[in-house]
Amino acid sequence: MMIDTHCHLDSQAYDGDLDSVISEAFSAGVRQIIIPGAFGGDLPRARDIAHRYESIYFAAGIHPCELESFDRDLLLEFARDEKCVAIGECGLDYFRLPDSEVEAYKARQKELFVTQIELALELDKPLIVHIREASNDAFEILKNYPNLRGVLHCFNADRILLGLENFYYGIGGVCTFKNARRLIEVLPSVPLDRLLLETDAPYLTPHPHRGERNEPKYIPLIAEKIAEILHRTPTEIHTISTQNAYKLFSQVPPIYAACASMEAEAEQAL
Repeated sequence: MMIDTHCHLDSQAYDGDLDSVISEAFSAGVRQIIIPGAFGGDLPRARDIAHRYESIYFAAGIHPCELESFDRDLLLEFARDEKCVAIGECGLDYFRLPDSEVEAYKARQKELFVTQIELALELDKPLIVHIREASNDAFEILKNYPNLRGVLHCFNADRILLGLENFYYGIGGVCTFKNARRLIEVLPSVPLDRLLLETDAPYLTPHPHRGERNEPKYIPLIAEKIAEILHRTPTEIHTISTQNAYKLFSQVPPIYAACASMEAEAEQAL
């Protein structure tokens, strides 16, 4: 039993075969999927998919590269939905900065990041955080909120982020890449009780399927690679990561109910 904690099922990449994608994921052992919010215009589709499938949930947020779609009132509307388990993905992304007014753009990203942090605290929901080439600034912001909990999506292996004690670490297909040396070196330092599985599908397809569309059915490949790196069995990674997901996203009743049944197995694996 596994949970894909970050999968963009609302992407147009799945317009023609969404039912099959979900069915194949279920057959592969993926029992629940969380769709992260990234763009205001996509939130209605993410919510609709979550309500159509019992085992799918969504998060409400605005990606740092989608600043123009930010609307707090709209975000709040979706965040209050019964199947919304988190705020995000939000954060800082300095990879593609504009040619001019760079500092103003960074300041705007920080402003909207803080707004979504405060919304997560207001609603008592975890935060899904996106950080790209902005680890120091993100750490300086997040450390100011000791009561905030969340996940660092697609953990970038920057050691400074290991100092965020209330945060979990999302590990996806990047760990299977040939050039993932830094992540492989840092992964043993990630607390096992704060490790989560994710695909970020349809992006970051794991080996040996690179170049193809990513799908949640590939979660087992990621778990197998993590198990290899950590000298664990895939079953241990399945059990521990699922229990971790239930702990973090515990506000929704179906997920919370499942948490109790996994706790003993996870503790034994740890």
